[in-house]
Amino acid sequence: MKVEKSIFEITKMDCPSEENLIRMKLENIPKIQKLDFDIANRKLTVFHEGHLAQIDEALMELNLGSQKVSSEKTSEQVENNDQNQRKLLWSVLAINFAFFLIEITTGLFSKSMGLVADSLDMLADSFVYGLSLLAVGGVVSRKKKIARTAGYFQIFLAIVGFVEVLRRFLGAKSLPNFQTMIIVSILALIANAICLWLLQKTKSKEAHMQASMIFTSNDVIINLGVIIAGLLVTWLQTGYPDLIIGAIVFILVMQGAMRILKLSK
Repeated sequence: MKVEKSIFEITKMDCPSEENLIRMKLENIPKIQKLDFDIANRKLTVFHEGHLAQIDEALMELNLGSQKVSSEKTSEQVENNDQNQRKLLWSVLAINFAFFLIEITTGLFSKSMGLVADSLDMLADSFVYGLSLLAVGGVVSRKKKIARTAGYFQIFLAIVGFVEVLRRFLGAKSLPNFQTMIIVSILALIANAICLWLLQKTKSKEAHMQASMIFTSNDVIINLGVIIAGLLVTWLQTGYPDLIIGAIVFILVMQGAMRILKLSK
């Protein structure tokens, strides 16, 4: 049976939060068979039966720079790969949460705000992957409740982190353990590389796979930042590089929290 295949360009769609926001917005529109996100190129393909004007209007209301590119009838088979998506998302969620536990523990013992901040970024990733899993199935009210809880919890963590960075900047003079910073960050870098490999080997352009690839790629940059901060700590014999990278990561966590809160509106 032929369905309509409509392609939209969404200029402000660049992370899983926007993807989940779009999914929730379109969820109550009937006859949508599949949403195929290409976040790298900021494109959304909607397979649907009618209701094109309603879909277009809903996307415009999100203020993400949505513009319809094309719409046509297609005989392309629409397959739902929910089961494979769930397996991969559970895998990357487990890896991220495991490294949250590792980094928060080693960060506290080594007195490294860079590791503590990176651990909270890993926790933020776990929230996003969890929300992506909920987006595959589940009712809207439950998704919004979890999104709101996750967003406020991340804001709380970021504020606590900023306060601790400020306290150490003004008072504490002890150096963090740079060896621990570098070793744990290298392990986290390897973990994120494994996540990318798991996602890329599917060669899928499905929503969560594309979003997760970009999100995990950003984590690699943070890991490299903590490694560089560790090298600067031992070279300059000051803890300021560690505090600076910690503050930067807390800003990223705060931004992620604000995006997630959009899901609860």
